[in-house]
Amino acid sequence: MYSIGIDSGSVATKAVLFNGEVVDYIISPTGWNPKESSKNIYKEILEKNKIYKSQIVNVIGTGYGRISMDFIDKAITEITCHAKGMHYLNTDTRTILDIGGQDSKVINIDENGNVIDFFMNDKCAAGTGRFLQVMAVTLGIDIEKIDEEIDINKKAQKISSMCTVFAESEVVSLLAQGMDKASIFLGILESIGDRASTMLHRINLNAEISFSGGVAKSNLIKKIIEKKIKKEIYVPYNSQIIGALGAAVKGYKID
Repeated sequence: MYSIGIDSGSVATKAVLFNGEVVDYIISPTGWNPKESSKNIYKEILEKNKIYKSQIVNVIGTGYGRISMDFIDKAITEITCHAKGMHYLNTDTRTILDIGGQDSKVINIDENGNVIDFFMNDKCAAGTGRFLQVMAVTLGIDIEKIDEEIDINKKAQKISSMCTVFAESEVVSLLAQGMDKASIFLGILESIGDRASTMLHRINLNAEISFSGGVAKSNLIKKIIEKKIKKEIYVPYNSQIIGALGAAVKGYKID
């Protein structure tokens, strides 16, 4: 028997097929209709793995779009699902830093993957994947290649604003002054690292820290944050699926 976890985020929708271990996962753009994208990814993962609905014990929804999923058995908050997903991959984890498309959060968990405390920034896109994406487009940098194109040892151009609108104006002004775009972008990454460091200090820095979300795919950003907190952080093999994985783990264990 299997469970399926579906995480409907602002940028991407993720589905994980689970039977005590990860069987398969899919990541797809959410688009303008979370309900439709969630339903499509559910059908896709069933068809791809040649599995019938009768073989699924539970379908659990999480993320922003969970309330729109009319085909699931239960909806669970992304905080709980990220905790369970990361705990499944790394039982030593006690603090989770998650930087997603539209929000960022830090979660403190116990030895069983239960949430003890959390801090969430969902008021604006500052320091999120959306912020990074807008800045990359403004600078003409391929966001998928920042680890190859940006030198961490280069002098960073300080960016004073973390508001997406104001930061974009600041970047345009710096470019007009002839500033090197790689130095500007490194300054943006440094500002994201500063914000992540501040959030981590609010929860718990004295234990194993794990990093999830699409932004965690960048090893450069990981190194910047590690340098600021003076501590190594763990990044799983696919940092984007942690919420969906946690939902699948919960679904597999629900009576």
